[in-house]
Amino acid sequence: MEWLLDNGWILWLVLFLGLAAVETLTLDLFFLMLSVGALAALVATFAGAGLVLQIVVFAVVSLLMILLVRPIAVRHLRKGPADQLNNIDRLVGASALALEPVTAHSGTVKIGGDTWTARSADGAALPAGTRLSVARIDGATAVVEPAASRDDRPAPPVADA
Repeated sequence: MEWLLDNGWILWLVLFLGLAAVETLTLDLFFLMLSVGALAALVATFAGAGLVLQIVVFAVVSLLMILLVRPIAVRHLRKGPADQLNNIDRLVGASALALEPVTAHSGTVKIGGDTWTARSADGAALPAGTRLSVARIDGATAVVEPAASRDDRPAPPVADA
């Protein structure tokens, strides 16, 4: 125990590196905030703080990072340019072709060149061959509606590749 008190910086260094390594696996910015707390405790150790003060520094810095910095960082990371849509956002509003009847619970559609499981947005049965529009994506399922209900223009043709 005396060795640990004399070399407490090793504990904080290992904790700092371990939490940073876990962050690389989760990418949630939570363990990164804890890692910064461990780094602050490491600095406190080199400044000559006692073990209790090191633990307090770790807890306070970690808590402040989680409560103040993490929400801003997460919001900043998730916000992309307005003209840059992710794959899911690009599919909303896209035209689709019903490959088999689409009901409130099942169906298959072709969007672009990909086949998706689908269900109807309003629960109505949509026959195979119907031109549809993607209302939203729910997990790995396209929620579709008749193309005319999204707008009054005819749906553009869907590639049959």
